[in-house]
Amino acid sequence: MFHRLINFCVKLVQRYLPEPFIFAILLTFVAFLFSVFGMGNPVTNVVTHWGDGVWSLLSFSMQMALVLVCGSALADSEPVRKALVRIARLPKSPVQAIVWVSAVSLVACWINWGFGLIVGVIFAKQIARTVRGVDYRLLIAAAYSGFVVWHSGISASIPLAMATQGKALLDASGGCLTEPVPVSETIFSVFNLVLAAVVMVALIIVNALMHPKGTEVVSVDPKLLEEVNETSEETLLGTGAGRLTPASRLENSRLLTMLVVLLGLSYLFLSLFVQGRSFDLNAVILLFMMLGILLHKTPIRYVQALTAATSSCAGILLQFPFYAGIMGIMTGLSPEGTSIAGQISAWCVQISNQTTFPVVSFLSAGLVNIFVPSGGGQWAVQGPIMIPAGMQLGVSPSVVGLALAWGDAWTNLIQPFWAIPALAIAKLGAKDIMGFCLIDLIVVGVLVCLGFLIVGV
Repeated sequence: MFHRLINFCVKLVQRYLPEPFIFAILLTFVAFLFSVFGMGNPVTNVVTHWGDGVWSLLSFSMQMALVLVCGSALADSEPVRKALVRIARLPKSPVQAIVWVSAVSLVACWINWGFGLIVGVIFAKQIARTVRGVDYRLLIAAAYSGFVVWHSGISASIPLAMATQGKALLDASGGCLTEPVPVSETIFSVFNLVLAAVVMVALIIVNALMHPKGTEVVSVDPKLLEEVNETSEETLLGTGAGRLTPASRLENSRLLTMLVVLLGLSYLFLSLFVQGRSFDLNAVILLFMMLGILLHKTPIRYVQALTAATSSCAGILLQFPFYAGIMGIMTGLSPEGTSIAGQISAWCVQISNQTTFPVVSFLSAGLVNIFVPSGGGQWAVQGPIMIPAGMQLGVSPSVVGLALAWGDAWTNLIQPFWAIPALAIAKLGAKDIMGFCLIDLIVVGVLVCLGFLIVGV
């Protein structure tokens, strides 16, 4: 019965899920039509809302791109790759392979979503080279499933935004949060850590149980696993003419590497431990940038790793403005002064009480995330409504923030936007993995709802 359900989900997704960019265009017009006919917005107003929104998330887009690129470059460093190769020798069967990929991806994504997303896929490809008979689609789906815990981890944009002092925090919380919420009350709270652990264990088990049997297994095409020839040491050093140039000496200087890493880590130490600033998104980016530079040993090697990693941002660069435009439509005000996102959030508030509000916040965030697949966008859209409403009902802002964060991460399992970098590395399409991810979506949704119901009691 379970495998019949899996096969049904896989066939359903393969038949009806379009390419991610097409999906973004379709969502744009769904939001457009709903704004016109559901909210009574004039067409010219909706067009303006869309156009004004297109470039509204450029700063956040840059942060997200840097998280992805710096995480990718770190994952591509020699020490990390060698560690993955050693670990890849441990599983001896297809089911063990799925378990290992799921576990590595979940832990890595909790540490940093960009790092985990790329490490998971690289590790999955390495596993596919050593374990025969493993379903490659499920292997990549397992690697991507780890992404669902990133909003409970240390690179989670909503908890980090809540921990960052400033006018943006006041605006995003509807004027309720005059002081930042420390990560000890969100990311590192007992509730969040326990919930993340439960979800991780559940996904490892479910992913392992989903492995197809017999002729249903889709093995990897060997051509997908061909290694790219590494740049020769001679080319790196610029010694083709038999002589080391001053420029190449600087490019390969380990002293420069150590100096810049010392500068970056010293700043982080002073900022976090001396000045007491929050461990926000910018701090996460800087930390992984410095670690990447350190592990690549020389500046030129890090430049090359970063250059290779930027190709995975192509889908983000193309689609993020469209999703920002959708966010503009979702938050644009009608003549009556209401917005689509505001109406969704207000409706959720109306049907909630102190016990159910965290669960409703989670579910509403999952719905909004389909149209606005961005933690920062999610926070900007729902924070000003859900935080004040939660406080009126007696629900802690930290719980509401976590509910929004988990909801945003939850539907990423079926939102192909964030899968683009992973799929580019794996050389698969969204249709190949989303059927498996749909099963994960159901499991995670049930567990998180139960978790927030317990908090609300």
